[in-house]
Amino acid sequence: MFKIIFPIIAIIIALTGLFGFVMPGYKELSALKTKVSAYDQALNNSRSLEEERDKLTQKFNSISASNLDKIEKLVPDNVDNIRLILEIEKLASPYGMVLKDVHYEVVSKEDQENKQTPKQGGSIKNANLEYGSWDLEFTTEGSYSDFVNFVADLEQNLRIVDVVSVQFSSGSTDANNKAGAQKPYKYKFKIKTYWLKN
Repeated sequence: MFKIIFPIIAIIIALTGLFGFVMPGYKELSALKTKVSAYDQALNNSRSLEEERDKLTQKFNSISASNLDKIEKLVPDNVDNIRLILEIEKLASPYGMVLKDVHYEVVSKEDQENKQTPKQGGSIKNANLEYGSWDLEFTTEGSYSDFVNFVADLEQNLRIVDVVSVQFSSGSTDANNKAGAQKPYKYKFKIKTYWLKN
């Protein structure tokens, strides 16, 4: 009888050991394999991102310094309002057109970097986008042909500028001018420019 019971007890002990010690270890091993698989996937993604970063860095480094300056001028990373006004003055000066009554709202550094909605009364548009817009108003005087040439130069300028509106005022005759020559037209511009947010 002992010979029959001993093997049964040995089988029961073996099964108890199998289910009591081996199975929890097997479950833990399966969980670890799943984690290892997830880490391998993350590592592969990291390598892919590094390769993509290296390609983009190589492309960026292949751009000449003059072209980088042009790109920076096209869409700068800040409002740079003073430089824009100086550029517009430079475009207008060959036609004898002087900028007057320049109006704009100062944009703080915080608002330039902030992608949230600006405070009430701010002139920043598209605040939830990756870029911001800024409005500038000014008046100038000149002949119609000078106006057309100035607008064409403004259109060809590297800095992206949208002419939102132009108001014309007709010229009047100069009482001191014996020939009765007409004064230049007065133009009131409203333009919009853009910058990339950080």
